[in-house]
Amino acid sequence: MPRKHDHSAAIKAVTELLPKDELLCDLGDLFKLFGDTTRIKILYSLFESELCVCAIAELLKMEQSAISHQLKILKDAKLVGCRRDGRTNVYFLADDHVRTIIEQGFDHLMEEKK
Repeated sequence: MPRKHDHSAAIKAVTELLPKDELLCDLGDLFKLFGDTTRIKILYSLFESELCVCAIAELLKMEQSAISHQLKILKDAKLVGCRRDGRTNVYFLADDHVRTIIEQGFDHLMEEKK
């Protein structure tokens, strides 16, 4: 019969550091946003340049309404921001955290291919 390991110290340490379920749920929801190819394409496009909806639609060869829908989701999640330029809304990555998430994702994928 195998001996049982005593994990009590490790479990106690992790339990003290583990964020509350609500925060972990929010983190899971954030990562779900990155699970959609269209949203990833939009984020990567904005990683390269600020763009208006019509430019993103042309770039991705999609309807403006579909891009607007995805931009609203990304904006509501505070992943993208927008500013007015005359009558046009120009979209951009909300902050350096979003840029870092994208960079880290690509670094991870490229590391796997080596």
